[in-house]
Amino acid sequence: MDLIQSILSIASQIYTLVETVNTNKKRCRRVSERVKALEDLVGSIKQRVQAQTSANIEKALKELSFTLESAQELIMKFTTASWIERTFKSSSYGDDFNSLNERLNDAFQVLSGALQVEQGNLLFKVFEQATRERQDEDDRREDEKELRILLIEHLECQQKAFEELKTTVQIMQKFLEIMNNPRVTDEGIKEINPEELKYELPKEPFMTTSTSEVYRGEYNGFQVAIKRYTDLNTSSGAIKSVFKKETETMKRFESPNILRMFGICVQEEGPRSQFLVVMEYCERGSLRQVLDSCKALSWTRKACMCLDAAKGLYRLHQTEEKSKVHGSINSCKFLVAKDYTVKLGGFELAKTETSLKNHSAKNSKKDQEISPLCYCPPEVIKDINPCYSKEWEMYSFGIVLWEIATCEKPFAGCSDKDIQQKVFEEKFQEPLPEDCPKPLGDLINACRAYESFQRPSAGVLMDRLRILVAQLKE
Repeated sequence: MDLIQSILSIASQIYTLVETVNTNKKRCRRVSERVKALEDLVGSIKQRVQAQTSANIEKALKELSFTLESAQELIMKFTTASWIERTFKSSSYGDDFNSLNERLNDAFQVLSGALQVEQGNLLFKVFEQATRERQDEDDRREDEKELRILLIEHLECQQKAFEELKTTVQIMQKFLEIMNNPRVTDEGIKEINPEELKYELPKEPFMTTSTSEVYRGEYNGFQVAIKRYTDLNTSSGAIKSVFKKETETMKRFESPNILRMFGICVQEEGPRSQFLVVMEYCERGSLRQVLDSCKALSWTRKACMCLDAAKGLYRLHQTEEKSKVHGSINSCKFLVAKDYTVKLGGFELAKTETSLKNHSAKNSKKDQEISPLCYCPPEVIKDINPCYSKEWEMYSFGIVLWEIATCEKPFAGCSDKDIQQKVFEEKFQEPLPEDCPKPLGDLINACRAYESFQRPSAGVLMDRLRILVAQLKE
């Protein structure tokens, strides 16, 4: 079986690479250990090659092949002579290890479950969640401790010997500052005291909707957006009850590419309470706003933004609720931080926010600048009562990727009837720019495939985009 042989070959190359890494040794070796456990499972499949292989196993093997290619690209970053510069320029490497380990764990769960491997008890220890999370955290701490020592030594050497390398020195200093800063993910989702919030002065909302006012402020050293709801119609006790239940769900969505929710704040003012939802602040606004204002983004920047968005979608799809979907993917639901990091928003604390809104309030027309039909796949346009699914969501996401590639709005100037005709009857896909890198264009078109089964999963899409970004940066 050629696919099995390819997997075993890439695994062997990974083992060799790990022996030559210059930094992040603990995490690279942990990846190698988990790849070895998966190799044992693949070996079991190879022994049974004469028997009929199920479609699920074949699909899992294909996805594993993509994941191992992605792992090879990540580990290779830390084997070259310029590993220090690469580390500084790739401040998201910690997140890459996390998402990579999730993909390896997914592959193990599918293959071990399908094969019902007898030696599973031994291999399961490698992927057991509590053990895996503890190992990853220990590895991160050890790697960062070693990296701090290496950075300080290298900094002193560069300052003494190479005056011309001031730019590199500044990057290292900035990286050390970032490492010492508090992490957003260290903050729990909770009820916040009013005294903990600081507002930017003058105290005016930077966004107003029919149900709320949004202010910029600060919480525990983090820049935050503070949404204050107007015209409440629910008791404070009911709202707190919904919030308490929902915080447990939101803990599953912790990711650098999902908008961070810090919690709610209750201000007792007179006979009526004021309720505030406190969330991460993204300086550049929504993805749609960025695309409308920045037409000269490089393809490397666009590919990175696509990867960030895919990471957020993948994290959403891989929660314990295996059928969890966003429900309304479009370019306005992604937000962009100052460094152009893209984060998925628009669903966090949804039940709490719903309980805060007056049900009689109407949605703003501004939310309808792009017809929702632009993000609907052919099978939904055909079906009167469609069932929302990950495949539907991947098509919607493909339209968002097309927006990033073109910086244009989808189906501009088309009526809903025109969109129905083009998408369902003509199987039409809006064209990409001529200079779009072919691998990126192929992925965007795959997401927008007419047949739902031809669309990639969020995990495969994330793997392929990570490889593409690494190639573009080279």
